[in-house]
Amino acid sequence: MEMMQTRRRFLGAAALAGAADILTPRCGWAAESALETTTVRFSKMPIICFAQQYVCEALLRAEGFTDVRYIDTTIQVVSEDLGSGKFDFSANLSLAYATAIDRGLPITVVTGLHAGCYELFAHGDIRGITDLKGKRVGQLGTPELISMMAAYVGLDPKKDFTLVDSRAANPVDLFAEGKLDAYLAFPPEVQELHARKVGHVILKTAADPPWSQYFCCMMAANRDYATRYPVATKRVIRAVLKAADLCANQPEVVARQLVEGGFATRYDYALQTLTENPYRVWREYDAEDTMRFYALRMHELGMIKSTPKEIIANGTDWRFLNEVKRELKA
Repeated sequence: MEMMQTRRRFLGAAALAGAADILTPRCGWAAESALETTTVRFSKMPIICFAQQYVCEALLRAEGFTDVRYIDTTIQVVSEDLGSGKFDFSANLSLAYATAIDRGLPITVVTGLHAGCYELFAHGDIRGITDLKGKRVGQLGTPELISMMAAYVGLDPKKDFTLVDSRAANPVDLFAEGKLDAYLAFPPEVQELHARKVGHVILKTAADPPWSQYFCCMMAANRDYATRYPVATKRVIRAVLKAADLCANQPEVVARQLVEGGFATRYDYALQTLTENPYRVWREYDAEDTMRFYALRMHELGMIKSTPKEIIANGTDWRFLNEVKRELKA
């Protein structure tokens, strides 16, 4: 059985690599310098929307990498693990990277990935964020995003509602049981709540501005890796962005790869995530503008001390992305 699953993964990965090669022929890349390292390590978390980094292994091998690893981490410590060198690249929320840079962690944001992901569910007669005044709101992890959403419509996130991040119970279950009035969910929680017919959606970051106009998730590198291995860093970005195109163009194939690779448990949830989130926007959206947008709002709310200019100067590098976008004619 294990051999059969490995063979299916290999065939699926080969199909993805072949499709990517059709999408973006390698003409003109022969003159590139040799890889400084053939090893690359990514974070691994049970978050479906990070599909690009989970299905790019065959694309990386086509780029010359021979040792591709996925290292377990959690959303609470992923930035620290990236900065410490536990792995070399990771997807995460744009605002999470602004926080990490403000704290001085040695990471470098190198590309945007996709928009969307989050949906804000509510019970009863709550129809908009302004209706959250006096309510109990849940979010797994840090409170920055829901706080920014509240502040954007004039609420004071420190006074106007109670933010619940229960470590003793699953926040999704608390919301389903009616113990929370609203819950900000991300995949696969979004799909689970829809399947259970719990609550109704009052905001969807894939569709509702201003959140839909910026990257939700971005990719960062360990700063030392990006500095020591610029050729490898560029090739990683190229493989990941080609994988983003595959997420948009062949979601059924990618969803199967996620399940067979152990990155998702349910095919239907994976497919729904891939078809609903905008994976093509890396060609259109401005990664620096995204960091500026989130850093400005976080700075205004006192969440970070650094200005947007300092965040961008101290923790981003778009040179690799700009080269890849020219090559892929984005």
